[in-house]
Amino acid sequence: MGSLTARNKPHAVCIPYPAQGHVNPMLKVAKLLHFKGFHITFVNTEYNHKRLLKSRGPNALDGVPDFRFETIPDGLPPPDIDATQDIPALCDSTSKNCLAPFRHLLAKLNSSGVPPVTCIVSDGVMSFTLKAAEELGIPEVLFWTTSACGFLSYMHYPCLIERGFTPLKDETYLTNGYLDTVVDWIPGMKNIRLRDLPSFVRTTDRNDIMLNFLAAESERAAKASAVIVNTFDEFEHDVVKALSSMLPRIYTIGPLQLLLNQIPQTPLESIGSNLWKEEPECLQWLNSKKPKSVVYVNFGSITVMTAQQLVEFAWGLANSKHSFLWIIRPDLVRGDSSILPPEFLEETKERGLMASWCPQEQVLNHPAIAGFLTHSGWNSTVESVGYGVPMISWPFFAEQQTNCRFACTEWGVGMEIDNNVKRDEVEKLVRELMEEAKGKEMRNKAMEWKKKAEQAASPNGSSFLNLEKLIKEVLLK
Repeated sequence: MGSLTARNKPHAVCIPYPAQGHVNPMLKVAKLLHFKGFHITFVNTEYNHKRLLKSRGPNALDGVPDFRFETIPDGLPPPDIDATQDIPALCDSTSKNCLAPFRHLLAKLNSSGVPPVTCIVSDGVMSFTLKAAEELGIPEVLFWTTSACGFLSYMHYPCLIERGFTPLKDETYLTNGYLDTVVDWIPGMKNIRLRDLPSFVRTTDRNDIMLNFLAAESERAAKASAVIVNTFDEFEHDVVKALSSMLPRIYTIGPLQLLLNQIPQTPLESIGSNLWKEEPECLQWLNSKKPKSVVYVNFGSITVMTAQQLVEFAWGLANSKHSFLWIIRPDLVRGDSSILPPEFLEETKERGLMASWCPQEQVLNHPAIAGFLTHSGWNSTVESVGYGVPMISWPFFAEQQTNCRFACTEWGVGMEIDNNVKRDEVEKLVRELMEEAKGKEMRNKAMEWKKKAEQAASPNGSSFLNLEKLIKEVLLK
């Protein structure tokens, strides 16, 4: 590629939506492009930049000469706790306030002696960036960090509104069976009920921020030079086919982690994106456990629950008599500190470990892990599948409901816990996963998908070749 200062290097500006589940996969895409010879500028919001320095140390974002970090403001007043910001407020603010500082940043980069910006890779829900790409006359790729089935559902939000499926007539529609209405006209999706679609359809307000934001962002996807998704063809075949007929170009390039595993070690190894401090003791503790003996419990970076729900999960895990590693974020419980009953701690001290954050992929890939009690966020789902781990799912919001439905009915790797969680059900499902035929069947299915995921990411696999095509057909155009 010539020397690092070579002016002819392609320069990709990567900008994730400022939440943990979006920053992680975007950083993986940026590292893959860097390996392919791109100069990278990775754009965090000022707030997340500060959080990363706090969780990972003052030099964590120094980067290397051709992989640099920059920031733009998100337009919100800084919150008083170290937590994910309010999602509707953040969506509203980024779409209204971020274009001007982003333009300013691009102008600064183009006059700063680094290679000029040749393309933008932006989060699918940061589509204000399309305007900037158009002004510069450069290609822009939108990265939808959802599943393909979640993305396809969002693409149908305008139709759902038009056909009167949402907003709901009133609150009773949440409980009167209306959510079981089958939506049989979305191509690529069989037996999908309203309750399986991303949760923002469950509003009674036509002006709901999230409903309108996602309808608008998904409609804009067709304006991008291409769309990329962190999945693989065989996993979401029918859905990807349906999306291909709606978009000029869509490339499946997942699981991203398995593609990254093909890369020889580089100085970028040490650049991470966790906004909470990881506790590596988790891995040492797992080393002391028998193979396939531990349930890993993590509800991601945004899910919040009530103190009562926390207690139900706790006793369900305790009563199952199985070992568990449970990640409890400082802000997991709504308006309350997550205090677990002392009797629970006493009962499980030999076989339970609680931590506030962990290196999830290393945990899922650990031989001691037998199953994953998850919120069904897409990163967690695709990582779980990439490492052959079956799931018990408690979806919280957005397209987690869709991922859960597909995991249970299409992919055969999941079981769902009722939203109104009860300890008996948690205990029953954990035992089913760990001891019974259903669990064994799910584990076998997960291992089959793991093999297929590895094939897709291996040289000459579909995702590997799609990344090459994306670079050649779009990013270097």
